[in-house]
Amino acid sequence: MPSLHTVAAYLKYLLKAQNAHGLHSPYMFHLYTNVLSPDKTYADFEALDALREELLDSPDSLLFTDYGAGGEKQAQRKRKVSDIAALAAKPPQLARLLYRLAEEAQAGTIVELGTSLGLSTLHLALPKPDAAVITFEGCPETAKAAKANFAKFKRNNIQVITGNIDETLAPALKQIQQIDLAFLDANHREEPTIRYFNLLAEKRTEQSMFILDDIHWSPGMERAWEKIKADPRVSLSADLFWMGIVFFRSGVVKQDFVFKI
Repeated sequence: MPSLHTVAAYLKYLLKAQNAHGLHSPYMFHLYTNVLSPDKTYADFEALDALREELLDSPDSLLFTDYGAGGEKQAQRKRKVSDIAALAAKPPQLARLLYRLAEEAQAGTIVELGTSLGLSTLHLALPKPDAAVITFEGCPETAKAAKANFAKFKRNNIQVITGNIDETLAPALKQIQQIDLAFLDANHREEPTIRYFNLLAEKRTEQSMFILDDIHWSPGMERAWEKIKADPRVSLSADLFWMGIVFFRSGVVKQDFVFKI
């Protein structure tokens, strides 16, 4: 059940949300009419939906490792794969939106924070099979399950980095020349979200697209979203309620949009 905060935030979002009517930014008009709004069907969706159902129906369990609010390792515990999939996997509508955004970005390098079982990773990776995908996951057993799912799709271009993201992200980024598409879906708290964004933004280009998950999940995440939108490196932002997208394009008037999807 959604929290009272989420319900209140959604009502505020509905009051602000707009469609393509009156959009004066050529790129955002293109993004809304060709990527955000259309419910396109792709051949990959059948296999991705089948994997989703397989995970939701899985009788398997794994030893789940979580990290606390301060990043410290918590006690491991058995969790059902079906429960992880039900909690962590994006709903089909949002997962397919990730696919369309990845297709729009045509990114050479994709970075994802928060692999889980790999369903979102695959939605990001499949539109451009030759993209280099680097995804970060804290739990070794969950990462192992994700790798098995990648193998089912014969995705050899996905690298999984396992361990506490607070410790693994910065060293890994030193090996990456640029980030064309980033998806932040790991620690949904204000300080880590901003810190991760700043680390990733050092590798941005003018064409980069950064997607942030659950921007209205809590007051802290809303503060993080506001600070990221206000960052002088960010030129355009799109609030989709469940996700936020930022761009770093030069030569455009800084604008923030709230889109109804």
